[in-house]
Amino acid sequence: MIKNKKIAASLLCVSLAGYFSPAISQEFSTGGPLGANNQAGNFVAMSDNVTVYGSFHFTESCTFDPERNLILAMNRGNDGGSDDGFVSLINPDGSVHTSKWIGATRDGLELRDPIGSAIANGVLYTADNGSREVRTFDLLTGAPLASVSIPGEGFINGIAGTDDGTSYLSDTPQGIIYEISSDGDVSVFAEGAPLNSPNGVAMDNDGNIVVVNIGDSAVITYSPSGQVVKQEAAVEGGNDGVVVLQNGTKYVSSVRFGSVSRIDNSGNAQIIARGIPSAASMCYDSTQRQLVIPMNPNNSLAFIRL
Repeated sequence: MIKNKKIAASLLCVSLAGYFSPAISQEFSTGGPLGANNQAGNFVAMSDNVTVYGSFHFTESCTFDPERNLILAMNRGNDGGSDDGFVSLINPDGSVHTSKWIGATRDGLELRDPIGSAIANGVLYTADNGSREVRTFDLLTGAPLASVSIPGEGFINGIAGTDDGTSYLSDTPQGIIYEISSDGDVSVFAEGAPLNSPNGVAMDNDGNIVVVNIGDSAVITYSPSGQVVKQEAAVEGGNDGVVVLQNGTKYVSSVRFGSVSRIDNSGNAQIIARGIPSAASMCYDSTQRQLVIPMNPNNSLAFIRL
């Protein structure tokens, strides 16, 4: 028995210190507020006009259904190669309407890694990179309609659809835009410069096809015949999403540098929001007049009121 209380206390401290000390000394750190590194390499906090909601599972793209006033968010599931991708329905305020709409069951469904998405004439289009197929679904019921296999071995990414059933699809590493007819025929629509790792694809109000590059800041407009009719540029490169408003204004999201650029009809570009990490293939909610931006591994959606 130790009679000296000071000695006993000292020995207890030594004993506890040895007991609780980690085997290897290691610095501990916590995460910080959301933000992103800009093109200059500087970290910038998210703009105060951006609101973020979650949570999803690696949501790469979204699209807006004005008839139901709902946002459709694509989710890759647990593994992009497994048949567990799903589609969520999100209310315009960011709250969840239906966690798993397409994908509640796998009966009659194959959806592995849905990346880009678009809506046209009552049809939901999505680029399923897990199986390298473009899949279509009935927008009202969610029922699968068709799937079209895409040749090659690249990464199919952004997609846009038209009312006549034609769709346009980017293959980012291959530097190709595919055209897919309503009958499922696949052909190369555009290839080579000025494409530079093309990503986001959208339709403008004249039926032209607008493409943004990850490899640079270019915003390229093609005629339906495949001719370049306009070249513009976002403020920063590394771009993923593009939307075109009724008045012709374009918005471009940079997945690499976390900014959103607005391009007016004269081609003037300015950043309207910054610090959005992994700002992916956004959509435009035309009813609430807001941009909705998926944030990939952050499992969230960012909202910007215009």
